[in-house]
Amino acid sequence: MRAQIEGSRAVARAVALARPEVICAYPISPQTHIVEALSEQVKSGALAPCEFINVESEFAAMSVAIGASAAGARAYTATASQGLLFMVEAVYNAAGLGLPIVMTVANRAIGAPINIWNDHSDSMSQRDSGWIQLYAESNQEAVDLHLQAFRIAETLSLPVMVCMDGYVLTHAVEPIDVPEQEQVDAFLPAFEPQQVLDPDQPISIGAMVGPEAFTEVRYLAHLKQMRALDLIPEVSAGFAAAFGRTSGGLLQTYRTEDAETVVVALGSVLGTIKDAVDELREMGVPIGVVGIKTFRPFPQSEVWQATAHAARIVVVERAFAIGIGGIVSLNVRVALPGAPQPVYTVVAGLGGRAVTRAALHRVFDDAIADRLQPLTFLDLNTSLVERELRRTRERRRSGPHAENLLRDLGVVAARPV
Repeated sequence: MRAQIEGSRAVARAVALARPEVICAYPISPQTHIVEALSEQVKSGALAPCEFINVESEFAAMSVAIGASAAGARAYTATASQGLLFMVEAVYNAAGLGLPIVMTVANRAIGAPINIWNDHSDSMSQRDSGWIQLYAESNQEAVDLHLQAFRIAETLSLPVMVCMDGYVLTHAVEPIDVPEQEQVDAFLPAFEPQQVLDPDQPISIGAMVGPEAFTEVRYLAHLKQMRALDLIPEVSAGFAAAFGRTSGGLLQTYRTEDAETVVVALGSVLGTIKDAVDELREMGVPIGVVGIKTFRPFPQSEVWQATAHAARIVVVERAFAIGIGGIVSLNVRVALPGAPQPVYTVVAGLGGRAVTRAALHRVFDDAIADRLQPLTFLDLNTSLVERELRRTRERRRSGPHAENLLRDLGVVAARPV
């Protein structure tokens, strides 16, 4: 059914259609509307049987999800930013135990300094936790990926993180096709756990493992993720057959067939990048886009096939690893061993800064002319940075960078809410 609806509430409807039995969450912007909408459905009886558990923290939310999943329930939660960091120990436990929990991450910057706007710092910090990571380009894809996530998670007995850009997607109201319950029931089988705590057949879940078997346990977890590289395209194809539209998969290409320059990105910024590419195509510039949908496991073979012919690759990413640079670009380089073409990293949109077509045109032009630096920060205010560096050289007690920059800009620091 097509409806004009906020992205968060559309995702809540999709999660409800998957018939979760336990939902646990602690509110943190920008994911709050998702769990609020789900709690309303549970309270009204529209989503039943389902237990909505109010918890005292994000760590408790993931802990409850672990217990529910281990007991054989289809479990769901959602978080963002500092909330994801607060539950990190349990995030790793969920993956290590092989529990098929589905979690929405409404991507938001992490601090300090505190910032409530969108980038990918939160989910990227957990890229190696053992969770499958799917990234939505649009709200329609966010809806579709949640339905696929439950099927992927339960087939492999692995947790899946569906990442959707905070505010850019979660709070955007637009026409979205929300499936009917009968369609979802036909696509998503009833949950049959691969492991479950059962008094009649007692087992241990979470036993201590020493050096004699720890490497083998981790290797098996890696093998499960490698199996996902085959399963995810199958699930995406099954979804397309059932619902009449393509969503998800490992990656999607756009105008790459004859592209000399290929731009790689993930998340909602792909829409702006495609607009810029269309404009450049009209000017005769051979440029295309690879949109990564599955970041973990990383689709190395597919990235190589989509980019190997290019003269250059520009990776636009909304997070970076302090001390080395691009995160996505490092993975792209791993997929292209010995490749001659340069891989440029463009860090963009940190803390919610707008990524404009004009700015993208500038970096794409520089890349094509071989003027682009290996690591570029889009729209970096170099004069502001230089002023702060000079201040720190001149005064020992120069104060925190964040407050100094705000004063220089004439901005009053917002009180966190």
